[in-house]
Amino acid sequence: MQNDHTIPGAVPEAASTGGGIPWIILATFLFVTMDATVKALLRDGYELPQVIWGRYFFHVLLLVIVLAPRIRIVAQSGNLKLQLTRSVLMLLTTSLFFAGLMFVPLAEASAMMLISPLVVTGLAMPILKELVGPRRWAGVVLGMLGAMIIIRPGSEFISLGILLPAAAACSFAIYQVSTRYLSEADPILTTLFFTALVGAVITSMVAPFYWTPPSSEAWMLLITAGVCGGIGHFALIKALTLSPASVIAPYSYLNLIWATIYGFVLFAELPDTWTIGGAAIITGSGLYVYHRERVRKQD
Repeated sequence: MQNDHTIPGAVPEAASTGGGIPWIILATFLFVTMDATVKALLRDGYELPQVIWGRYFFHVLLLVIVLAPRIRIVAQSGNLKLQLTRSVLMLLTTSLFFAGLMFVPLAEASAMMLISPLVVTGLAMPILKELVGPRRWAGVVLGMLGAMIIIRPGSEFISLGILLPAAAACSFAIYQVSTRYLSEADPILTTLFFTALVGAVITSMVAPFYWTPPSSEAWMLLITAGVCGGIGHFALIKALTLSPASVIAPYSYLNLIWATIYGFVLFAELPDTWTIGGAAIITGSGLYVYHRERVRKQD
């Protein structure tokens, strides 16, 4: 699952450097690696709250170790209420997506998450008061059509499990919109710290009731999930620091390739024709929306 695509402090759109491309490729790989480790843990019978705990606990532990000299400064927020709300939204997104991994293939769940930028565009006009032209609206509608192809409502083949990552994509879109508001109050590191901290605190209160003593292999997977999430966030920040969002956005769709590879190698999963077709439509419409946003900002 990709996280926090809208990062405050990114370089201006006018920039043209491609220095962030290797970092976004790394970020997509790490995020899907995290998802694959989570799916492996769920397959082995570990409870969802325990797995989500590992993802957040080891993420925040990594941040505390790295940010130790500055932790008091980083932990100060100019808008604590919005920070907490945003962090809860991220936890909700994670929970919905990971729950979906129990029912649908990794590539299929990853494809559904790609509608998130399209939902953000749809929310931009009523919430952010941004002007969204007919061409971008057409891209959003086309992307939603691609999502419907994957979900196949009314079909005997519909999986209710696919609705969980679809809900996660919508939750993540609201999370991204709240990040735009928060960018005016707090620096990047503060936002990242609260995202991990809130998730770790809440899941630490719930996980003991759903705890299965992990094997040594399971501990490694839990640690891997948290570390991949933490380093993945760092790589994403570096990508958006070195390159404008419009340059690196196309590479975010590499998560479909990583998810397909992991799904086949680890879980013997391959996306069906409907998923491939729907994902292609979502990807194409998403890239078109990014292109129109870039043109609008250059006008």
